[in-house]
Amino acid sequence: MDLPDDEHAFLRDLVKTSRQKIHHVKWVDRDGTERQTALTQPEVVRLNTIAGRLKISKSEVLRQAAHVPVVRETKKEEG
Repeated sequence: MDLPDDEHAFLRDLVKTSRQKIHHVKWVDRDGTERQTALTQPEVVRLNTIAGRLKISKSEVLRQAAHVPVVRETKKEEG
């Protein structure tokens, strides 16, 4: 294919990701909505590590994480 290098890299990563086994974690959002999150193998390993350290389930980690406020960066004025 005659594509720029960045597009080759994008397509290669896309194919690589599509070949990975996806893990689904069901959890309940803070508003009571049932969710199902698809995680890659590295993401599920990290989530398992966090859940193990906290001694709670993966679902509970995600439920509690939904309550963590998002920190927004403030833009500095250029002058």
